Amino acid sequence: MIRTTLFVLVAFFATTGIAQNLTEKTEKQTIDTMLVSWHKAAADADFDAYFGMMTQDAVFIGTDATENWQNAEFKSFSKPYFDKGKAWTFTTLERNIYLDENGDTAWFDEHLDTQMGICRGSGVVKKENGVWKVKHYVLSIAIPNENVKDVTAMKKEWDLEHMEKMRKQ
Repeated sequence: MIRTTLFVLVAFFATTGIAQNLTEKTEKQTIDTMLVSWHKAAADADFDAYFGMMTQDAVFIGTDATENWQNAEFKSFSKPYFDKGKAWTFTTLERNIYLDENGDTAWFDEHLDTQMGICRGSGVVKKENGVWKVKHYVLSIAIPNENVKDVTAMKKEWDLEHMEKMRKQ
């Protein structure tokens, strides 16, 4: 009796762990597919599909220090590019996805092939009504460490001017 109970408990916990691992793997694959589709929607200039994969309160942080776009502002900024049939093309080079313990929030980081060279994206996705959507996204241009000194010197005046404006706010 004790052996049977012990066997049942071990089997239960083993299959529960396997099921959780499969669920996590499936969710990560679903998120990856959504992110690939999201980037493709921009490349295809499909405004509705692109913004349909973002939450209503989504935030997009662009490469320029002044770009902290709330969703409505980002739509207004982006619409002319989409209307011309050419938004932006980001192709994933690599991506890491991390899922929270509740299974309804995840975060990711990615390297992208873009018109600006290698960029890094990172973000948070949230499951809404069973569908994963981008809630927060940050895009940055990847600068090799050996070039940081030159880039820093090149943008010094701009940075000083904008830091002063930010301090006054």
